[in-house]
Amino acid sequence: MATLTAWLYDRIMGASDAEVWLRDLQERDALTVHDAITLTWFPGAEEPQIGHLRHRTAGAAAKGSLLGGLLGILVLNPVAGAAVGAASAAAVARLRQTGIGDDLLQPIVEHLEPGKSALVVLSSDGDPAAVAAALKHGDPTLLYAQLDDDVADELRELLRDETTEPTDDGD
Repeated sequence: MATLTAWLYDRIMGASDAEVWLRDLQERDALTVHDAITLTWFPGAEEPQIGHLRHRTAGAAAKGSLLGGLLGILVLNPVAGAAVGAASAAAVARLRQTGIGDDLLQPIVEHLEPGKSALVVLSSDGDPAAVAAALKHGDPTLLYAQLDDDVADELRELLRDETTEPTDDGD
């Protein structure tokens, strides 16, 4: 089972700090990260900044950011919506059809305001004790939902074509 989690912080650097703990979990094989982004809203900015965490493999990075596309269309719409296209809208619709809807997505959007941040992670194979220990750092509000693996794969596929550029590396 894949899990979609949002770690919400009432401080601007909370998501950046959580990025370190997430990488540690991944390095210790306590969690398999499929996609992860940070949402940081700097004081004085008109909208939050979306940062895509680097994947451990070049192949994973080439798949683009499912979460960046989903949250971009929700948070930065219409700017990101125009950039990411119909695939994001389809992914949001598909996500809602799985039962993961506004009860998870809307609190993320509502949380974001100047001076706040969030880390949003699509993961699987988590060690509950290790993840719980990591979550004690920074005292985030945690939102989560379970996704069937085929739904997570389908959502990644929907956005892959929109978010990746063709490469000419001979492969």
